[in-house]
Amino acid sequence: MMATNNLLSQEEREAVIEMRHAMHREPELSNQETKTQKRIIETLKQFGLDRAKTFHHTGVYIDIEGLAPGPKRSIALRGDIDALPIQEDREDLPYRSQVPGLMHACGHDMHASIALGTALAFHRMRNNFSGKVRVIFQPAEEAEPLGGRTVAEEGLLVGFDAAVGFHVDTDIPAGSFGACVGAATKSSEQFELTIIGTMAHGAESHAGVDAITIAGAFINEVQKVVSREMPVDDGAIITIGTVHGGEATNIICPSVVMTGTLRTSSPERRNLLVQRVREVAEGVAVTHRGRVEFSSQSGEPAVVNDAGMVERFRRVVVRSAGEDKFVQIKPSSGSDDFGFYSGCLPSIYFQFGSREPGNETGVHTPTFGASDMILIPTTELAIQYCWELLQE
Repeated sequence: MMATNNLLSQEEREAVIEMRHAMHREPELSNQETKTQKRIIETLKQFGLDRAKTFHHTGVYIDIEGLAPGPKRSIALRGDIDALPIQEDREDLPYRSQVPGLMHACGHDMHASIALGTALAFHRMRNNFSGKVRVIFQPAEEAEPLGGRTVAEEGLLVGFDAAVGFHVDTDIPAGSFGACVGAATKSSEQFELTIIGTMAHGAESHAGVDAITIAGAFINEVQKVVSREMPVDDGAIITIGTVHGGEATNIICPSVVMTGTLRTSSPERRNLLVQRVREVAEGVAVTHRGRVEFSSQSGEPAVVNDAGMVERFRRVVVRSAGEDKFVQIKPSSGSDDFGFYSGCLPSIYFQFGSREPGNETGVHTPTFGASDMILIPTTELAIQYCWELLQE
């Protein structure tokens, strides 16, 4: 069993575990987390926290004000709450999903439970600290409209000194923790490209403009933006996710619709990448006598970790769990809307390990799972870390 720091009471520990199990049994998709929202509000009320507020329709946040004299620093901590449209394949879990086609395949049931435990502990200890902790149970991390964007746009971080986020990591052994300085994830943009040609009979191809030919040329050319225009250490990624076009085997295709994502670690190159993809599409189309319609939607910014917060986290891990329990992790190629938080405040997005026999599958898979045994120690580590941030 992992070591704990006894920062949670027995009743609080049980509430954390029960929240995890209840959320896992009844997963809800992004922007549909109504039962989860109600469950969180009712649990908070059971422990005397009756001033929870809602946002983004299905989100919840609660403020815990310290009553002790001292510096009035304020910390925001996020736990995301949405699930994924994946059928769970874990018959060994007594709390497995009871909703066909849905499961917590990304650990948000754990994230929200850690956030709950943090709120309960700080409420109980409110006479012993100064400042404020805002615990945000954020919906819609997985799909638009993103809850993190709403947190930033509605000013829920205004006046705060720092933000704390976290994610389960299946590459790290259970009981270990990690964080990296700088960009921890990549930004994400979605784009849609309509290639417009001219229909003709296949036997008279010269009379038409083949949108499929243009699409093929674009797919080949656009990857050169990454290989020849982006620094290697940025790790930019262009993904063509869907291609739809053509109606018959003997007709020159008049239009193709493509969608994809663009990822980069750099805020400066984020707009440049979108611009260059658009320009390549337009150039290829003109070369082949066609035209294009291009649109993009900004998704998550890159999550950027503050160096000082990472170092403080490392010290807390070493002191609480041991020198060998802090892992220097590599930046992720994925995205997380905690990037909206780190765009507003000095932030940390740390990882807690879940890999052990029986729990080796990655997130977003039908067999993903993580043991309850890592839940309380991770919650108490988050509490200890936030406590120290309040003392600065």
